[in-house]
Amino acid sequence: MDRRAFRKLCDMISTHGKLRELSNVGIDEMVASFLNILAHDENDGVVGRQLDSCSDSSSSGSYSGVMHFNAVLCAVLRLHDILCKKPEPIRENCSDENWKWFKNCLGALDRAYIQVTVPVEDWPRYRTRSNEIATTVLGVCSHDMQFIYVLAGWEGSAADYRVLRNAISRKNGLKVPKGYYYLCNAYYNNCEGFLAPYRGQQYNSNYWRQDRQPTTPQEFFNMKHSSARNVIERAFDLLKGRWRILGSRISRSSYSIEIQVRIILACSLLHNHIIREMPVDSQVSIPFSNISEGQELEGDHITDLESSDAWNEWRDNLARETFDHWRASRHES
Repeated sequence: MDRRAFRKLCDMISTHGKLRELSNVGIDEMVASFLNILAHDENDGVVGRQLDSCSDSSSSGSYSGVMHFNAVLCAVLRLHDILCKKPEPIRENCSDENWKWFKNCLGALDRAYIQVTVPVEDWPRYRTRSNEIATTVLGVCSHDMQFIYVLAGWEGSAADYRVLRNAISRKNGLKVPKGYYYLCNAYYNNCEGFLAPYRGQQYNSNYWRQDRQPTTPQEFFNMKHSSARNVIERAFDLLKGRWRILGSRISRSSYSIEIQVRIILACSLLHNHIIREMPVDSQVSIPFSNISEGQELEGDHITDLESSDAWNEWRDNLARETFDHWRASRHES
């Protein structure tokens, strides 16, 4: 994070996050220490003792580093409405080769596992298929890798479908207006609002980088779907790479699971801030100067995740139209 982005973050945390100086420690110093712990996983042993309340910490004490950490953590979470990306649909005039085929698409979603520390008796619920003790994190991001929605806290054994169903049913959960959709992988149903690839067809984007060309609408659809949906995988990789605390279960061993979940959410908000405020993110070497802010989309929201013949037919029509358009453009060139 450069100086300008840091300065703006401190201003937001002070103004909107309601952070106040504690123990004669300035806001800049508190925020810098907080970011250092998240980014470098540097824990002085004091910060490891959590304070589970997000109440106003200014009346709570004097000298504890844990109090400073939790005060900043709670302040960052208060920036949720500011730092969360508003959905921005792909328009007719989109020229991005990955996204122009998916008009009205809002982005992509996937789940990731982040290791956590929980009591031994909870291990069976948090154990993943790869035998890790982790929480399932549902991430939804825009085409520019900003997180639109993050749901953390579900046990690692939870099915992807169950987590997504919970996300769209929450009062402040994932809202998908009818007529719009997100790209998802084949673990989810192909249903209204969530466009999945064709099962049983080649999907891995690396396959198409070896001078192979799709020969059917289904293959072409999967190729383009994979290239676009890869944005959520890159966002998760960048999130974990930037904030080393997310990759160290040991360093968070003294935090309650509630605090560990809050840390994940705070990291995703800070991820958005960095992408939004820095013209070029040095970790990925991709210019973000053309990022625009989305807006609240109106309309009835999708509440069902059941596959339907109508949605499958819509996907088939989309696959044929895009495949025909691609073949015609190749012949013209």
